[in-house]
Amino acid sequence: MILERVLTGITTTGVPHLGNYVGAIRPAIAASKRTNVESFYFLADYHALIKSHDPELVHRSTLEIAATWLALGLDVEHACFYRQSDIPEIPELTWLLTCMTAKGLMNRAHAYKAVVHENEQAGEDPDFGINMGLFAYPILMAADILMFNGHKIPVGRDQIQHIEMARDIAQRFNHHYGDHFVLPEALLDDNVAVLQGLDGRKMSKSYGNTIPLFLPEKKLKKSINKIQTNLLEPGEPKDPDTSTVFQIWQAFATPEQTAEMREEYANGIAWGEAKKRLFELVNTELAEARERYNTLLETPGEIETILQAGAEKARTISRPLITQLREAVGIRPLK
Repeated sequence: MILERVLTGITTTGVPHLGNYVGAIRPAIAASKRTNVESFYFLADYHALIKSHDPELVHRSTLEIAATWLALGLDVEHACFYRQSDIPEIPELTWLLTCMTAKGLMNRAHAYKAVVHENEQAGEDPDFGINMGLFAYPILMAADILMFNGHKIPVGRDQIQHIEMARDIAQRFNHHYGDHFVLPEALLDDNVAVLQGLDGRKMSKSYGNTIPLFLPEKKLKKSINKIQTNLLEPGEPKDPDTSTVFQIWQAFATPEQTAEMREEYANGIAWGEAKKRLFELVNTELAEARERYNTLLETPGEIETILQAGAEKARTISRPLITQLREAVGIRPLK
């Protein structure tokens, strides 16, 4: 019996930050411990090439992100943890799907349309600076999902379109060549926090407003002290619902701690004190994982061994499926 499969990809660009942790990594690792699902977690290094043409950045980020997931407790005995580029069947499937995907579908992709709009606003050619990786990456994403016939794909609301596209592509392929793919569903968790960054906007590497996840204690305290606040003095009541400091507190605190801090805001807690308590809370949760993370960075061979074992586990699924799909499309030995 095939258990329900849940699949999540992590693009290997940049260093994971607190927003990545509470929004994606922490809930995914919790899900990996459930016994009623098969969990697939992969390092999306092919996707990274769309955003970054710096080979050292992609390579280093692969190490750091793999170390992050392992340090935070991903159960690689139960979950399948692998690097996308170690599964050669994925790019092959990408091509099979590309040949069944309407260009008009790709024209409607949000990321592509956003860059076209920016170009038009700037008076440039609509496709200025757009490579085929950016244009067609929803097909690669569909291949990631369909290769393992993922049932549930945890995503934020801004990613729902990609799951819908994967469904469309799978349906078209199934209609033409027979039923080979499960139709994936987006898995939304409205309880997962979307953290604000240092400047009050969504915490994002593209805004440069992040707090890296495993900063040393002194640097973590310094980053938290940089969070923008208003000019209200100690003793003046403060609104927790408009405070980045409180929002991050809430993502790490228990319900009881959150209620207590809400009361402190009403009583006019000083911003310096609120930030001091936030640092202590976040540091307590991350201290042990930070130590494991730093140890793992010094032993990349250990991480590589884990990734290769994960790839071999993944390929017990991808190899027979690509053989089946080759047969379906007519790529098979002459007899």
